[in-house]
Amino acid sequence: MRAWWLLAVAVACEVSGSLAMKAAVDVPAWYVLTAVGYTASLALLALVLRTGMTVGKAYGIWGATGVALTAVLSAAIFGEPLTPLMGLGVLLVIAGVLLVEFGSHPKASDTVEAAS
Repeated sequence: MRAWWLLAVAVACEVSGSLAMKAAVDVPAWYVLTAVGYTASLALLALVLRTGMTVGKAYGIWGATGVALTAVLSAAIFGEPLTPLMGLGVLLVIAGVLLVEFGSHPKASDTVEAAS
């Protein structure tokens, strides 16, 4: 459970850093939050890996969730376009994250065969 909380905070930091980068175009002081957000995100992602979560699962969820949230939030905060095709892309990203999560658990039959 700790790994999931760390991963959620890592995603939030990464998204914050990305959104701050957009804000820094007009107000350069936002670059500070960009640096802090990305640094914290990578440090938290390293902690997630230390809990034993596989890198494929952790990085896949971190990256895909960050892309989807950044697209949605940039539309809400900065008025950037969120077209139907982009919406479909966000849904596909969510589906991909779910497939990675469900695919990371071995089937019961695989576990039994490995124990034999």
